[in-house]
Amino acid sequence: MNTTNRQDRKSPSAAEVLTFNVSGLLGESAGSVRDIEIASPPLDLGSDVRLHGDIAGRLRLTRTNRGLLVRGTLRTTVDLECSRCLREITYPLELDIDEEALPSIDFVTGLPVDRSAEPDELRLNGHHELELEAEVRDAILLAEPIAPLCREDCPGLCVVCGQELGGGPHDHPDDVDPRLEGLRELLPPEAR
Repeated sequence: MNTTNRQDRKSPSAAEVLTFNVSGLLGESAGSVRDIEIASPPLDLGSDVRLHGDIAGRLRLTRTNRGLLVRGTLRTTVDLECSRCLREITYPLELDIDEEALPSIDFVTGLPVDRSAEPDELRLNGHHELELEAEVRDAILLAEPIAPLCREDCPGLCVVCGQELGGGPHDHPDDVDPRLEGLRELLPPEAR
């Protein structure tokens, strides 16, 4: 009887899927291109933003005389709350990635590159890998709408009782809070 000890492999994290070895492309001449298909599990964005689906799309890496030009479009969905009716919604996002990635290690000499002239530029890591997790995370946070809506004509909530107005008509008694009765005198007679 032959038994094989099989290890369960866990699926790669988003950070692992969004890291690409680009040493081969760095060794080529300027203008060389690589297209990469992205299929990443959701990133952990903290408690404020919850990704609903995977991150998918295509990136084009173009070798430049300085490093790499990274361009492409990724898509994902996030779980949000409608800003008018407070209903939970799934909102699609399209992320445009347009970055220049510069080496941190000189490809020929293996010596560290001086970063002082461009300290904020995206850098390849010491293994000539392009790590895009931070850029994708930033793109998601920038693409998230400030006031998402479940639908364009969402009527929101009733200002009197807080009931969702999209659920149908509802009535309120004409009784006015006695503390506000004095304001009624400010209305024209036909509106009282």
